[in-house]
Amino acid sequence: MTEFEVGAVPFNAGGWGPPETPSQLLPNHPPNVPFLPFNRSEKLGRIADWTRNYNNNKNRNTAHGSVFDSIPVDDDDAATNPFHEVIGKAPSRPKFVPRWRFQHQRQLPQRRDEEVEAKKREQEKERARRDRLYNRSGNNNNHNNSRRESVVFKSSVDIQPEWNMLDQIPFSSFSKLSFSVQEPEDLLICGALESYDRSYDRINPKNEKRLERFKNRNFFKVTTTDDPVIRRLANEDKATVFATDSILSTLMCAPRSVYSWDIVVQRVGNKLFFDKRDGSQLDLLSVNETCQEVALPEAKEDINSAYSLSVEAAYINQNFSQQVLVRNGSKVEFEEPNPFAGEGEEVASAAYRYRRWKLDDNMFLVARCEVQSAVESNGQQSFMTLNALNEFDPKYSGIDWRKKLETQRGAVLATELKNNANKLAKWTAQALLASADMMKLGYVSRVHPRDHFNHSILSMVGYKPKEFATQINLNTNNMWGIVKSIVDLCMKLKEGKYVLVKDPSKPQVRIYEVPADAFENDYVEEPLPEDEQVQPPTEEEALAVANDVEDIVEEAVV
Repeated sequence: MTEFEVGAVPFNAGGWGPPETPSQLLPNHPPNVPFLPFNRSEKLGRIADWTRNYNNNKNRNTAHGSVFDSIPVDDDDAATNPFHEVIGKAPSRPKFVPRWRFQHQRQLPQRRDEEVEAKKREQEKERARRDRLYNRSGNNNNHNNSRRESVVFKSSVDIQPEWNMLDQIPFSSFSKLSFSVQEPEDLLICGALESYDRSYDRINPKNEKRLERFKNRNFFKVTTTDDPVIRRLANEDKATVFATDSILSTLMCAPRSVYSWDIVVQRVGNKLFFDKRDGSQLDLLSVNETCQEVALPEAKEDINSAYSLSVEAAYINQNFSQQVLVRNGSKVEFEEPNPFAGEGEEVASAAYRYRRWKLDDNMFLVARCEVQSAVESNGQQSFMTLNALNEFDPKYSGIDWRKKLETQRGAVLATELKNNANKLAKWTAQALLASADMMKLGYVSRVHPRDHFNHSILSMVGYKPKEFATQINLNTNNMWGIVKSIVDLCMKLKEGKYVLVKDPSKPQVRIYEVPADAFENDYVEEPLPEDEQVQPPTEEEALAVANDVEDIVEEAVV
């Protein structure tokens, strides 16, 4: 075996490195290896450049393709320029080649608003994933999505000690129900309708219109048993079950509801009447009911509380449904006039379709369905429903309608579907019950976030009810399955008065047996007249309060 010869190592007594007088090289010493002298004060640089992309060099046979920075030099150059500069820069790119061509893993630059929306979507996915894991672990008895657990909702009606609870139905049992009904028949159409003003389809945030107030027109929210037409149909034995579109839509969309609601059920002989109490929550419109991030103020007198917003939304919808009509005096008259209007009384544009559905061979359901406008297209008359979504403060929703409606209308609608899923589903169900050809949704916002009296119409959009129901995942057969199951359950009860109450904290509905005189002497808290209500603050006060609200919302989000 050949031994490795180490050789003698010369000693340099006057400095670092080998002595100036070169020693005799070993036989296996590689030739032409330069040495760069240095002293103690100099900093050591890199010995070898491992980051150089030497595969792209045109001349691969040269010493520049090596990872070592030292290159062979000629004897003449060594005397004049003994040092070689090391440059670790990447090779230059051709100017005509796009930068992203060589960076497949990098994405193109995004706009700032798209980045914010992407971050919000990621946060929503992460929050939904945590909620699912929390529900699966069994730590949460409420299997519905966790909604503002810190807020305690109140029951819509005070449960009296003499009431007898008969049954409680969880919403989870509603998801698999299905029942198919045939097309309904119109028994009677009452009222008069004004035509829709198509100029409102061209409204945008830059060309907004102030919302008018219609104090002279009367709006009616009459319950089932107080309807003279339904009483007449009941005496004629036209059906066994009677209700209104607002009551039926509440039952149909019950699994989406968060706030408490109640429906009075009266069993008289072989007939069943679904009623609402005077001053019931069914007369109002919920706002941010299904929002999971930010809770509304709990103080009832606050303009952004759940009750104040529901009253404000009801007023907005009434005025909006009359402003977008052609008010030239011409109306579409039907078989009978408005059954609730007095002689010489100015009423709002509304038509009531009394329709009958067949539930089984011996059971029919009659419901009063309301439409607000009529439009003539291709020589045919079409019915239309008019509703308005209202924005009260962009800090709560996280999106400003005046900035996003033109460029990101889909994002605005998606936010409303998330925060007001129950309200939109009920509007869609009412349009389907009335067989409306079009449902118009308006976007109405406050002029100032602290001014709940003055509003502006920012935009208008129309949908076909069946297509919109598919878009929001509203199944018609499931809606009727819920109604059919509740009707069958109530038909098994004996004659008397009952009340269906949605539990304020759990996704379930309870059935109570109540005395015959219940709810007859209830005190109804009606909103004050406008001149007696608290007026909006000045601009300085509004700015100060808005800053306080912003701080509260930021703390709630954190």
